[in-house]
Amino acid sequence: MSPSFASSNLFRLFIPVVLISCVLIGMNHIIEATQANSGFTTNLPYILFGTALALSHSFKQSRIAMVSMAMLLAYAVIQTRLQTPISTGTTLLELSLVSLLLPVSCCLAFLFPDTGIFNRGMYIFSAIILSFLLWTYLILTHFYTGGFSGFEEDLLFSFPAISRLPIVLILYCIAMTGATGIFVLNYNRPIDAVVYTCILLTSTTFIFFHLPYVSSTLFSLAGVLVIIYVISASHQMAFNDRLTNIPGRRALEMDMKHLGRKFTIAMLDVDHFKKFNDTYGHETGDDVLKLVASRMASTGGNAKVYRYGGEEFTILFKGKTVKESKSFLEDLRGEIEHYKMVIRDNEQRPKNNKAGAQRRGKENDSSTVSITVSIGVSDSKNTNKPEQVLKKADKALYKAKELGRNRVHSMT
Repeated sequence: MSPSFASSNLFRLFIPVVLISCVLIGMNHIIEATQANSGFTTNLPYILFGTALALSHSFKQSRIAMVSMAMLLAYAVIQTRLQTPISTGTTLLELSLVSLLLPVSCCLAFLFPDTGIFNRGMYIFSAIILSFLLWTYLILTHFYTGGFSGFEEDLLFSFPAISRLPIVLILYCIAMTGATGIFVLNYNRPIDAVVYTCILLTSTTFIFFHLPYVSSTLFSLAGVLVIIYVISASHQMAFNDRLTNIPGRRALEMDMKHLGRKFTIAMLDVDHFKKFNDTYGHETGDDVLKLVASRMASTGGNAKVYRYGGEEFTILFKGKTVKESKSFLEDLRGEIEHYKMVIRDNEQRPKNNKAGAQRRGKENDSSTVSITVSIGVSDSKNTNKPEQVLKKADKALYKAKELGRNRVHSMT
């Protein structure tokens, strides 16, 4: 299914900002409500991030589980260690350490693949978090023994009228938030949204740490959003084709129910794909499918593209006839035809890099091939039932192959 506005990058970028603004504006009411239900609201982040962990395990989203674990640990530190005035003891130093290490811990999730929770990546991540805790313990021990003389006046310099968090850490939090926000704009994966949201909301927590109940409020909001993004990730797994990363047949069936009265459906098939697969191998065949999908994703006319199955793809044009859609399909066919795909001769490649360096320049281990596609297209002129239009497009596709392939053929 095509992404809705709720899963768009702009929504994911700005919804945490809107929530933070609402919290800061209505902070007095939040304080009153929290005081009346202090036991529940204080423990709510534990419940939410625990739920996020369980869902992440079910949907094999280990990276989101890593972020949830880091958030749980950070909130536990806040509740057990940072409930005293900032000006007393090591509270400011501990707050500074948490604000420094939590964004790093969240970003570490980018380094690992998504699998179940009980895997090598999770064990490595847990070991890194434990090393952070050990490092923090050593710093606090050194501070207790009289180390860091003048530390607060120098490195922990702040403007109390704005925040008790040191200026250097405020700038650091802003930089980390901005960097992860760029990931949301460019990639918009669920893990990008999770890391950005958690860093933004926790950074705001640390900057306005002097406000009562700000940590339980903003960590709770972060927990809610993380759960939403875990569910979004599971939805993406269910509806997207894993190989080509475009919507699959299930998404097509869903979207065909909402086409309206005027629409066009096109079926696309890679020419001679079986022969290509047999000649170059299935791995290269997968690369062909990825290439075709990437070119289809830029089809004009507000087209929506799907992998129908095997080497077949489907294109939907909502609100357009065959005549209005055909030029976009011809452009797509021509773009794929003129793209030169590089084929590596893996069997003749040297076994080690040294031999490869000696051969480089003497012999070319790669060749290029052209890929062509046949396209059949039909519209809702005679029937507005998508299933029948799809069958006509499929018949038009086979006719295009009979006529010599590498062409667009329409059927009304």
